[in-house]
This record gives sequence, structure tokens and C-alpha cells, in this order.
Amino acid sequence: MSTFDVERARFNMVEQQIRTWDVLDPEVLDLLFTVRREEFVPPAYRSLAFADLEIPLGGGQRMWPPKLEARMLQSLALKPGDHVLEIGTGSGYVTALLAARGARVTSVEIDAVRAAAARANLVRRGADRVRVEVGDGARGFGHDTYDAIVLTGSTPILPDAFPAALAPGGRLFAIVGEAPVMTARLVRRGAAGGTSATDLFETVVPPLVNALEPARFAF
Repeated sequence: MSTFDVERARFNMVEQQIRTWDVLDPEVLDLLFTVRREEFVPPAYRSLAFADLEIPLGGGQRMWPPKLEARMLQSLALKPGDHVLEIGTGSGYVTALLAARGARVTSVEIDAVRAAAARANLVRRGADRVRVEVGDGARGFGHDTYDAIVLTGSTPILPDAFPAALAPGGRLFAIVGEAPVMTARLVRRGAAGGTSATDLFETVVPPLVNALEPARFAF
């Protein structure tokens, strides 16, 4: 695509997909122009970088549609200096968006090849304050506490380890459930230590590898 085509496609993405999905935070909208999504899309799919669809990353994993990425970012309401845990680095695009809001990001990717590709994307973008770890974070990761956590794959059951890892005032964005019914959920930890959850909207995305599943009856 020519430079004009790219910028027109980016503008249309924001105006036709994202604003119409109740993403109105001007800081979030500005980031969608400055963090160049096409630089994180696999070359074979670059012409679809601004389309309202999931983009394959290999191994059954996909990039979220742009409107879901933007809605997540708005819901987390990040502040500069927040420490964020991302489970599922993917291409590194969501990681770059989180970092561009001034956050310190620890991102966990189970696939070592994909993690290396995401690191390269982030280096090219000049994203700093980002650490990409190779590991299985589907049921929790490490012992730190975080101001925000995002799971970029769905989980049939939200493991207790994630709300427990929120600092006071922390926010968690996760897509919980199994196809065909999944719910985007925002969990908040109050200053006194309790948590509350708000279901935001229904959607369907691929699950995290090794996501926690409900017990199944065996006959």
C-alpha cells in the first residue's frame, strides 16, 4: 500500500471500527495513530492490518481485532509508571500499546520463536520499559504484584492467581468462558484488598495454551 493508502486505512479503522465501539478516550485514539499496527502484522497479512478481523500468528494464535485491542486499553485506564503483566505476547503490538501509555510491561509468551519475533518488533518500534519472558503464564506468573494485567487469550476459568497478583487499585482484563459464549471481564482490586468484577461485552477469541478448564465428568 502507498503511504496515503496506509494512513487512510488507519483513519478509517479508528473512525469506523473503534469509535463506534465506544472507544472515545482521546489518549487511546491517539496511540492508534502513533503505534503503527502494520509493523507488527506478519508480512503475508500486512494488507489486512486495519481490517476488523483476527490475523493469524501461527500455532492457532491470532491478533485481536483492532476494536478489541482499543477497548481493552481504554478499560485498563493505565497511568504512567503502572507495572503491567501481559499473558500472551503474540506479535508484540498490544505490548507496544501498553508501553506507549507509559507502563512498565512484563510480557509472557509460551512460544520461544514467537517471543523472539515480538522482541524484534518491539526493538524496531523503539519500545522500552518492556521485558518479554518465555514461559507458560496461563495460570499465573511469578510472585510480583501488578497495577494491571491483561490476558490476550481466553480462559474457560479465570485462575485465582491473577486477581491475587493485583496491587491495590489494580485492574485485570480477561476474556472468560468457552465458545460460543465468552465474556470480556474487568476485575478491580480495592484499597482494602477485596475484588469486584464487571462483565463488559461478549466476544470469542482463541484460548491461551494450557488455559485452566473446568472439571469434566468421566463416565
